[in-house]
Amino acid sequence: MRLAHWAVNAPLRPLLLAVFTASFVLPAQAADLITITRDALNNNAALASARSEYLGVEAGRDIVRGGLLPQVSATGNAAHNQQYESQTSSRLGAGTGDPGTEIGSFGTSDDRYNTASLSLEATQTLFDEVTRQQVTQAERQIDQQVYLLAATEQQLLIDVASAYFDILRAHEVLEARLAQERAIGRQFEQASEQFEVGLIAITEVEEARATFDQSRADRIAAESNLQVAFEALEQLTGQRYASIDALGDSMPIALPQPSSRDYWVEQAIELNPQVLAQRAGIEISRSGVDIARAGRMPTFQAFGNYQLAGSDVDGTSGRDSSSQVGVSANLPIYTGGSTSASIRQGTYQLESSQYDFESQRRTTIQQVRSLYTQVSNDVETVEARQQAIVSTRSALEATRAGYEVGTRNIVDVLNAEQNLYNAIANYAESRYDYVVNLLSLRQQAGLLDVQAIEEVNAWLTGDSVNFTLPESGDNDRYQRALDIGVPPQPGR
Repeated sequence: MRLAHWAVNAPLRPLLLAVFTASFVLPAQAADLITITRDALNNNAALASARSEYLGVEAGRDIVRGGLLPQVSATGNAAHNQQYESQTSSRLGAGTGDPGTEIGSFGTSDDRYNTASLSLEATQTLFDEVTRQQVTQAERQIDQQVYLLAATEQQLLIDVASAYFDILRAHEVLEARLAQERAIGRQFEQASEQFEVGLIAITEVEEARATFDQSRADRIAAESNLQVAFEALEQLTGQRYASIDALGDSMPIALPQPSSRDYWVEQAIELNPQVLAQRAGIEISRSGVDIARAGRMPTFQAFGNYQLAGSDVDGTSGRDSSSQVGVSANLPIYTGGSTSASIRQGTYQLESSQYDFESQRRTTIQQVRSLYTQVSNDVETVEARQQAIVSTRSALEATRAGYEVGTRNIVDVLNAEQNLYNAIANYAESRYDYVVNLLSLRQQAGLLDVQAIEEVNAWLTGDSVNFTLPESGDNDRYQRALDIGVPPQPGR
């Protein structure tokens, strides 16, 4: 069964963003995989941060583009002015050899007047290659952010699915450990009774006791794993679930379709959002080189301004105005070598981004090949471990029969009991390994989306796995410990 997929590319960006920002407002009544997935898409903090990051990068493009659009500014001022002057002449006939006569003469003036001015200026860039290339770079940054947003969503989908199936895995292992503890407990009781009537030695009782103690330890560990798994799911969604739907026994176990490893590798190179993000990073770095080179080019700007000023000096009101329209040009002739250095810097950054892309491409190919091999092996492993349950159950029955006739001892029976329940636990492990590895393969190939989760959700049954809170007597305190607080409000 092939799951539907989407292609992450620039023409599909509006549709992709609509999928990412869609609100899944559904009542959380049935805690199946798709319900929990929608809760995570609505409430997960990492995904919300990625969405805000995208919007911030988009706004950055508008900031840069504003440099190519008209700019209009107005400046005005009004002032009250006071001017005071004082003059003094202290000697008559100074400079003629005559000591002269001391005469005091003073003159003062006190002027008060008001002034006001208004200036309007408008500019329009005619040619600015630096700003134009910056706009191009900002567009490419938006493209990269779309891919990173897609990668964040896909990672959330696989994290939720993994946490969900970890709960079911822990539940089935716990059931196996509980059954093992009960079975070995009965063997321990029987051994104790047989020792009391002298049928067996004390060593067999101690062997049964040791095995029973180990089974109790295994059961306690399984209970802890189940509780931790439930709480890990809460961390992703911000909500608590008392129960979730179980995985059906009729779940199909088949090779990935198409059953060609090369097909999955090709899909990953073409659609994996991390690979596409690194490829977009190359274009961003290339734009950086273009920006640096554009620093050598002239800029042309059209401008116009109007100025108006008025005053009432000496009680006479006056008004002056002027206007100007023109074109200005600026040509950088020598910038101290900074332009050449910027070009070199951008070239090295471009080279680095190309290596980053190649590293991501190789890593993705290796992961896809590895996951395809794991899923293929999981198909055979599930079948083999299912058969192992049949074999170990038959071996246990034969060992019990031999014990009853005296050809086997209690240790053989206990080992056979453990082998059976280990086989049951291993079978559960292999089934969930298959599901998670299959979804991980689709993630690496760029084919994991909500529709893929819905198809896996169809494998669930109406049976549920319940989670009981710790018996502490203070559930309010337990609830507060899990409360991560109120999410931030945008713009605050």
